[in-house]
Amino acid sequence: MAAIPESTRISLSQRLNARARERWPQIARIDTRFRGSFAYATARLPGGDELPLMRLRYGGSARSWGFAIYRASHNDYEDSWLPDGQSAGEPETALDTAAGLYLADPTAWT
Repeated sequence: MAAIPESTRISLSQRLNARARERWPQIARIDTRFRGSFAYATARLPGGDELPLMRLRYGGSARSWGFAIYRASHNDYEDSWLPDGQSAGEPETALDTAAGLYLADPTAWT
């Protein structure tokens, strides 16, 4: 299990927040926490509520991350597919996929 370098952690947080500002006005910011080779992204909504979205798995590249969606019904994460049929991809695509589901905006996948 590869640990995520600090520079990659910073870059990932910046990329997710930039994408949230660009595409998701319903999200005030993305909080990212790290554990081992995983990054957990939670949306902070304008009223202060938190919305867990996804878990990303670091595989040695800052460009492509494994994707797991948060399952509120089970309070866990399940490995999932991105709209292009891949199980790994850019973090912005993963954010759009998860936010599109939880914020009820399927246009995120088109």
